[in-house]
Amino acid sequence: MVQEKGRVGPAALAKAIDHTILRADATREDVDQVIGEARQYGFASVCVNSVWIGHVARQLAGSGVTPCCVAGFPLGATETRVKAEEARRAVELGAGEVDMVVNIGAIKDGDWDLVREDIASVVKAAGVPVKVILETCLLTEAEKILACKAAVSAGAAFVKTSTGFSTGGATAADVTLMRETVGPALGVKASGGIRSYEDATSMLAAGASRLGTSGGPAIVDGAKISG
Repeated sequence: MVQEKGRVGPAALAKAIDHTILRADATREDVDQVIGEARQYGFASVCVNSVWIGHVARQLAGSGVTPCCVAGFPLGATETRVKAEEARRAVELGAGEVDMVVNIGAIKDGDWDLVREDIASVVKAAGVPVKVILETCLLTEAEKILACKAAVSAGAAFVKTSTGFSTGGATAADVTLMRETVGPALGVKASGGIRSYEDATSMLAAGASRLGTSGGPAIVDGAKISG
């Protein structure tokens, strides 16, 4: 879903949102609240840390909302085979999508063989759509472009801007660059700092097809008000 500038209806907006709870202090009650909101609003997915994915998958069964799990989160500085095993186990427990953090240090080193191997290993282990988190706030423009190309060649389904746990989040400029680099076939996920209807529509207009946010209800409610 690449959205032209203008109004986005609540239902279409909800289907673009990965409703996210990745805080270290998240409790079962917190996670269950997010699950309930995802069911109510019809979000694309609920995205959680691996400790919660089995519970989330059971609670979302039959809802049409995809259980989504992160791997190598939030630093990406996990050995490739461990990252791949985390993804494989998450899928075994019910994850329908995996958001992995790329090996950012390897990008900074210019070790593109390792970057591609890291991504491809997770893609193979998961067997479900994999979103590759680039942590764009830490990369140069050239590194962002090359990282996107590595994700494409390694079989990823999406490239994603940010974890939301580093020095910055999604920007429309980064989303535009990523969309221009990967073309229309690959997904682009904007994540980090998206809290309002205006934030969300800006990212969609820039070329995002998915939005990662913990503020999904407020965003969709904002779409209703705007209409």
